Amino acid sequence: MKIAIGADHGGYELKESLIGYLKSKKIEVVDCGTDSKQSVDYPDFGLVVANMVVEKEANQGILICTTGIGQSMTANKVPGVRAALCLNEDQAKLSRLHNDANIIVFGAKYTSVEEAQKMLDIWFGSFFEGGRHQRRVDKINEIEKKYSK
Repeated sequence: MKIAIGADHGGYELKESLIGYLKSKKIEVVDCGTDSKQSVDYPDFGLVVANMVVEKEANQGILICTTGIGQSMTANKVPGVRAALCLNEDQAKLSRLHNDANIIVFGAKYTSVEEAQKMLDIWFGSFFEGGRHQRRVDKINEIEKKYSK
């Protein structure tokens, strides 16, 4: 499994902790930046991760900013991305089971390292259920097609 991870300055510390955690689990990680706490623009890093996921250069992605909102908005502008801002374990699980999310987003202000690790374990261990949920994901895809022309 290959994971692309990116963060702005607000998510830098959480990103660095999660990279170590993922590597300890023998998961290949592509660090898409940022490389310090110096102020940067979150869309620059969200776009890199989103593109890696839709181009299949990474299996899934992780994005982090202070609230997670900006990274979610950015990533979800890229056709083929289903980025889910997750604040708890249930959201992490359901974002995969019901929405087939391919990027998980964290708000560093609201998510501890330990909480993020637990959510990642659940997220990576959960798989899309299909069925009635496929119909809904298909509708999202149709909306995306309509407005990305």
